[in-house]
Amino acid sequence: MTTTMTKPPRDAVPKESRRMLGTKAARAGGQMHAGPFAYVILALFTIGSLFPLVWTAIAASRDNQRLAETPPPFWFGSNLFDNLEIAWTDANLGEAFLNTTFVAGVSAATIVFLSTIAGFAFAKLKFKGRNALMLIVIGTMMVPPQLSVIPLYMMVAKLDWSDQLQAVILPSLVSAFGVFFMRQYLLQALPDEIIEAARVDGASSWRVVWHVVFPAARPAMAVLGMLMFVQTWNDFLWPFLVLTQNGNPTVQVAVAGLGRGYTPDQSLIMAGALLGTLPLLIVFAIFGKQIVGGIMQGAVKG
Repeated sequence: MTTTMTKPPRDAVPKESRRMLGTKAARAGGQMHAGPFAYVILALFTIGSLFPLVWTAIAASRDNQRLAETPPPFWFGSNLFDNLEIAWTDANLGEAFLNTTFVAGVSAATIVFLSTIAGFAFAKLKFKGRNALMLIVIGTMMVPPQLSVIPLYMMVAKLDWSDQLQAVILPSLVSAFGVFFMRQYLLQALPDEIIEAARVDGASSWRVVWHVVFPAARPAMAVLGMLMFVQTWNDFLWPFLVLTQNGNPTVQVAVAGLGRGYTPDQSLIMAGALLGTLPLLIVFAIFGKQIVGGIMQGAVKG
């Protein structure tokens, strides 16, 4: 004799019990739906994040006289493409884009390569003074970068690298943040058993790095590379000190030379800033999903 159990109707289940069941289902992997308040908060944050970019485009589409009026314009004008063309020509942004892409690409690639190797050493290799060296690396992150400007400038002057791209590339080839970032990722994402298995198979240290560490660290390397590329692209202080607008400018140095005069032309400055931001927006639009996926993969493994 078999007994069949029927599911009780929804009304027969108390409200508190349904709430607890819903919470358990969400913890077990079910989807949780946001309420209206969450959507309002997200909408406000989205508007606040996009407002500076939209305002830059609006200001770039107006003239300097209209921007000086009160209240300022809150919609696009008809001078956008004219101002973009003038800014592109006056600031020599074509050469600046090539210089900045080269500098940011070399710096990002070198930082990712060296940080992954150093992060692997600090995370998985046993050697004397490992913790002390890691504390020193972390301690360098607390030193303001402005303190290194004078000795760096003296070194560049002795090397006769003024107004040359290597003067910008050399100080950005290593990153304490990159070493710390890769160490924290590899501590969880790279099991010790895989390294031991590679050692048993006769793999050397460099072969372990190439065939084990780099594939395991690929998501974090992509995220770190993008962060370092954006940081180098937006760097202003040091390139402004060692480069000139008429020599080998980066984007930030070239934009800084726009609108000079007794009354700076804010519309041209905004047009140059908009042009300097567009490549980063395009990169994020293309690789944003991979970047977020790499961050989430590292978070799940952690």
